[in-house]
Amino acid sequence: MLDKFFKIFSKDLAIDLGTANTLIYLEGKGIILKEPSVVAVKEDGRYKKVVAIGEEAKRMLGKTPGMIKAVRPLREGVIADFEVTEAMIRYFIQKVHNRSFLVKPRIIVSVPSGTTQVERRAVKESAESAGAREVYLIEEPLAAAIGAGLPITEPVASMIVDIGGGTTEVAVISLGGIVASSSIKIAGDKIDEAIVQYIKRKYNLLIGEATAEQIKIQIGNVYPEEPYETMEIKGRDLISGIPKTITITSKEIEEAIREPVYLIVQTIKEVLEETPPELSADLVDRGITLSGGGALLKNLDKLISEATGLPVRVAEDPMICVALGAGKALDNLDKLKDIMINI
Repeated sequence: MLDKFFKIFSKDLAIDLGTANTLIYLEGKGIILKEPSVVAVKEDGRYKKVVAIGEEAKRMLGKTPGMIKAVRPLREGVIADFEVTEAMIRYFIQKVHNRSFLVKPRIIVSVPSGTTQVERRAVKESAESAGAREVYLIEEPLAAAIGAGLPITEPVASMIVDIGGGTTEVAVISLGGIVASSSIKIAGDKIDEAIVQYIKRKYNLLIGEATAEQIKIQIGNVYPEEPYETMEIKGRDLISGIPKTITITSKEIEEAIREPVYLIVQTIKEVLEETPPELSADLVDRGITLSGGGALLKNLDKLISEATGLPVRVAEDPMICVALGAGKALDNLDKLKDIMINI
């Protein structure tokens, strides 16, 4: 009876709880929210007070006074701060339900395939504490494959590479299950970090995370060609301590991000080596599908294709694949219940 009552007020949700962004799929409406997974917290002794969440909090990253901290409650795909994550999920649930408090939705949350039982339980409990009446978990590569339109329940191999903010998920899927996979903590954030370190090393200039991300989006390219793209960046000179502006090229950024990109390509090759021969034969024709924000890095598909000898395509809207796939799984819960994670 109570279940029916809550169902009247609550539409079921699918959440892609990402290290960089949180996306929410609302039953019957599609993806209706995409906000940074950032929370601004005011610390007063032992107590934490949430000041801002999402877009507003992201604008505060690296710019807050001492008592306020803009934090990312998820690091490398897992919950780093349980309390803040719960507050963030609750805020997003209420935001999509127009601030209604009579909300107890069923929720599907995507988790990286390399997470432990303890980490998965933390995600489940976090969603339950935030007001979910039932919580299902789905592995990110499965959700990404569904969102990219791959036929995961058929007896053919589908290979997905989901490059998010905190993790890169590589998986070969057949008959609704993962046949071979690997999850590494090298993705968008590590690429940003590599850019920060390179500029610090080469120019004695300190830049923030947000600037590094802008550089990656604007001129990041794994196969830059002359004339190289250039970009003006501002930071703090480590010698004089005063602000300084320099111009960098896409060739320099290729050099900066070479190592994390190489490690992602190596992981893809390792998963291909573990794939049974019958399924490997399918991949010769069907190739590899890239999803996640990292899939948008210029020429990454070309580099992976050259390294593996397989055709590589970028999913239609790579940024929303995981949320869309989790949403489709939610809409077909009776058929796809078997692919959910049991805890």
